[in-house]
Amino acid sequence: MVYGRKRLVASAVKNLTAISASHLPKFPPSQATKSPKATNFDAEAWAAIQPPPPSALSAFAHRIGLGAVLTDTDVILQACTHPSAQYLAKQQDPNAPPLATNAHLGVLGNALMGLFATEYVHASYPYLPTRVLKAAVTAHVGPLTCSNVAQEMGAASLLRWHRQPPAPTGSYQAPLQRSDALASIPRSLTALVYQTRSLPSARQFVHSYFLSREVDIRSMIKFVDPKKALKEMVQKFQREPPKSRLLKETGRFSNSPIFVVGIYSGNDQIGEGFGASLRMAEYRAAEDALLRVYLTRTPPEQLQLPTSTFPLGVGDVFRDAPEGMYVPPSLEQAEIMYASGGNSGAVAQSSITA
Repeated sequence: MVYGRKRLVASAVKNLTAISASHLPKFPPSQATKSPKATNFDAEAWAAIQPPPPSALSAFAHRIGLGAVLTDTDVILQACTHPSAQYLAKQQDPNAPPLATNAHLGVLGNALMGLFATEYVHASYPYLPTRVLKAAVTAHVGPLTCSNVAQEMGAASLLRWHRQPPAPTGSYQAPLQRSDALASIPRSLTALVYQTRSLPSARQFVHSYFLSREVDIRSMIKFVDPKKALKEMVQKFQREPPKSRLLKETGRFSNSPIFVVGIYSGNDQIGEGFGASLRMAEYRAAEDALLRVYLTRTPPEQLQLPTSTFPLGVGDVFRDAPEGMYVPPSLEQAEIMYASGGNSGAVAQSSITA
């Protein structure tokens, strides 16, 4: 029995380094010290399912700036409990009531974060291709970003989860990654802010922790044939067809020549590129012209979001309150998808990939 208690304490200290056992009602638990259950007792699983102390949950809420919003530590604990932890709880005590997990909060928070990120990226880059827009939204609020933000918040020590949730009979289920379980915490916090306060408050929370980060959108845009894509874009904007002109050159007959090519639409230069050959310089010039359009960014002082029409203050979005001002921008024509249906008769060309 003495050995069992030592093993329990060692496992608890190993798995709960940031959590004290003083807040637990019974330590060590009765199933760890009574025979014959003590032989089948899993100390690590028991330690993984124990809730952190209320002081740690309250400190976490104040650390992320939600101390005045999330005052109930049970709600914060629910946001930090992944649905996979329910399996461990049933293992320890089959008769215990089910855990309050963040299953529904994570779904709601994920939808809200996708809404806020999509409207922000689309309003900031109105000419961005659809595929690149989706990639930029994923970079802002995707699973990996949510996991990294959760670690920066200090939520890793508060997470309750289980790597191997039960799978249906006769099927295989891949182990749950810790990063995926951590990603559910920021999503749940977004949902709690929305439920406790309002939609603008949830949007402010997402902007503070996610959308304020710089994302390299330029690296997400790849071209197969930028010259053909540029021709289609210039035609879409009803401008003169693009023409390439050699601007500068040096070392044409040497082993390291340099050519500088500019692309013009009428009298306006719309792109410029260099290379060791005329073809490479022309390719880069067309690519530069496309990036100038795709990466055109709305100035921050002129940025308007559709969710700004929802009223401020505590309450739901359906209450009778004054709406915010919003002037919708003019709709831009979407990028051309070559032979998107497979039998459209257009030239088969995939000019943009993300």
